[in-house]
Amino acid sequence: MTTTTTTLEPPILTPYLLMAVASAVLMATIGIVSRVTGLAAETVTFYRLFLGALLMLGWLQASGRLYLLRQRPSVKLALNGALLAGFILCYVQAMNYTTMANAIMMIYLAPVVAAVGAHLWLNERLTWQSSTLIALALLGFAMMMEFSVSLGGGSHATTGLLFGAASTLCYAAFMLVNRTLPASTDGYSKTFYQLLFGALVMLPFVLRAGESVAIEQWGWLLAAGLFPGFLGILFAVSALQQLPAATFGTLAYLEPIAVVTFGWVLFGETLNLLQLAGCATIIASGVLQGLHARRRSY
Repeated sequence: MTTTTTTLEPPILTPYLLMAVASAVLMATIGIVSRVTGLAAETVTFYRLFLGALLMLGWLQASGRLYLLRQRPSVKLALNGALLAGFILCYVQAMNYTTMANAIMMIYLAPVVAAVGAHLWLNERLTWQSSTLIALALLGFAMMMEFSVSLGGGSHATTGLLFGAASTLCYAAFMLVNRTLPASTDGYSKTFYQLLFGALVMLPFVLRAGESVAIEQWGWLLAAGLFPGFLGILFAVSALQQLPAATFGTLAYLEPIAVVTFGWVLFGETLNLLQLAGCATIIASGVLQGLHARRRSY
């Protein structure tokens, strides 16, 4: 009697890899909207979150997933919505005062800050490899700043640096709170509520500013809600449900590459060799950190 062995075919992950890549590039487009429209950071942030939430709600309805919203959102989800709003607001403000490259590279220091925070408060101990990679990321940031930071004179660069630091702290806190959410929390409902609460946080600031939006600027705001606000997040959530976290995290580092490219091609923001090396160092540190985390999980 002969026995046949059935081998299971590995899942075809190519569509989800493409979603992860598309998500990274789409997330990078918020800088273009901010620069082209010249609107206040509060306005850009609100419409990215509000329109993103509306589009996510429509997608949940069209895909038959609206029932996912029946569960009452937790206080932590509301807090994360506020942190998301703070992160985007400060990031957009940072791009108003410094280069897109400087702003995005500071954002990608957030995993470093989150790793230290998890070590201190979530009992996720740092290994010597993780500590080395954190030091590598900080070296890359120093290279981006050309080993010189001016904190006097109220210059635009200093203001941009401070807003970038604030966005980094908000993003790191956002990641830490996300880690404490129950694993059973659905990704799509979590995304919707965070977008919604973030928009609600920004609403009073937008109403108080009372900024008028020209007809041609509405198209850009709709683009902010559609591309980085909805599609970028939808693709990210979908990809995360199928891809290993380390794989997705590695592909996410296409976002700073896209931002630097947009800044160079569209707005003439060039980097010297030292700054380019700093970008590469930060990205390499993040990729290696993801691979290290994957090995530790086995």
